[in-house]
Amino acid sequence: LRELVSRLHQRGVQVFLVSGGFQSIVEHVALQLNIPTANVFANRLKFYFNGEKYAGFDETQPTAESGGKGKVITHLKEQFHFKKVVMIGDGATDMEACPPGDCFIGFGGNVVRKQVKEKAKWYITHFDELLKELEE
Repeated sequence: LRELVSRLHQRGVQVFLVSGGFQSIVEHVALQLNIPTANVFANRLKFYFNGEKYAGFDETQPTAESGGKGKVITHLKEQFHFKKVVMIGDGATDMEACPPGDCFIGFGGNVVRKQVKEKAKWYITHFDELLKELEE
């Protein structure tokens, strides 16, 4: 993944992480991949004023609701005027974000989800497959 993101950056492609996971974890991954934290869309944890007790999650984040990943894609297309947005993901909510995303690549390198594998037009199990496509 690190090599794929690096090559995309070399080509001037902006990379975003859109996740139903929590911002603090996803931002850590983004930093490891040299993705700006401004390019992370994920759920935020909330704590009570004393900062010690969990109070829930920020329900105003688009990724906190059904169809939220698609809303993020729509926002990014409007904000940056992207011609094409390609989603790579391992879950049904990733696949459901196309449209408004223009292409979905199913990923089964961590876990194979039957629905994603069967419905994705392009399904990979290792990022080397995408790196080879970038070379061509």
